Amino acid sequence: MTVLIASDLDRTLIYSTAALALTMPDPVAPRLLCVEVHESKPLSYMTETAAGLLAKLTADPGVVFVPTTTRTRKQYQRIRFPGRPAQYAICANGGQLLVDGVPDRDWRRQVAARLARECAPLEEVHEHLLASADPAWLRKARVAEDLFAYLVVERALVPDEWLKALVEWSEARGWTVSLQGRKIYAVPRPLTKSAAMREVARRTGATETLAAGDSLLDADLLLAADRGWRPGHGELADASWTAPSVTALTKTGVLAGEEIVRVFVRTAYEAGR
Repeated sequence: MTVLIASDLDRTLIYSTAALALTMPDPVAPRLLCVEVHESKPLSYMTETAAGLLAKLTADPGVVFVPTTTRTRKQYQRIRFPGRPAQYAICANGGQLLVDGVPDRDWRRQVAARLARECAPLEEVHEHLLASADPAWLRKARVAEDLFAYLVVERALVPDEWLKALVEWSEARGWTVSLQGRKIYAVPRPLTKSAAMREVARRTGATETLAAGDSLLDADLLLAADRGWRPGHGELADASWTAPSVTALTKTGVLAGEEIVRVFVRTAYEAGR
């Protein structure tokens, strides 16, 4: 039996300093392991316990661990997870399927063809973002992998009315909007993590799929998996979103990440027996 585990990364499995949520007294705070360095500075962390459990999980030959992220390939490859390197990784919200670190060209062609058929072009959406965003709160505008666009903003200054209008404008053109921390993502609706997860499951012959995620862009992944989990923070938690096959955890911050790895280990072990 092969169990495929597809997990979102930021604010699900790994956490920036701002997202750690270390609300407990200092003497009982968990020991942390830095798993990402950017521009010579530590950027993302797991608890040491979570890191040890992940190493145990990836050592099991019956488990296929698939990091699944909206990050670009370059951003993903900064991360150094403990344990066996992942053979497969899903980047750019499903637009890039990496096999041993190399983009799968056939998958990218399939994705490009579907986007061309089903939604407005990236150029139109990117131009709208630039034209409608206020320089008073816009910090950066980026295009990722020629697939989707995102803004880095001062979140407290972004009017709710502007965000609502962007959602409506995007939906009419086959795009989805997601707010994650200081980033506002505009992503084509056909560009999904779930489609890439199904492709990896097909290639590996996985008999059970497990998933975790915290944002709106993870909802399709959680619904596509046999079982899913979401932490007690993030867009999905804020909306009280759940589904029959999805468990809503109560823990938040980096301890939620540790709990997610624990349930992956426990569930994969049960499935294998």
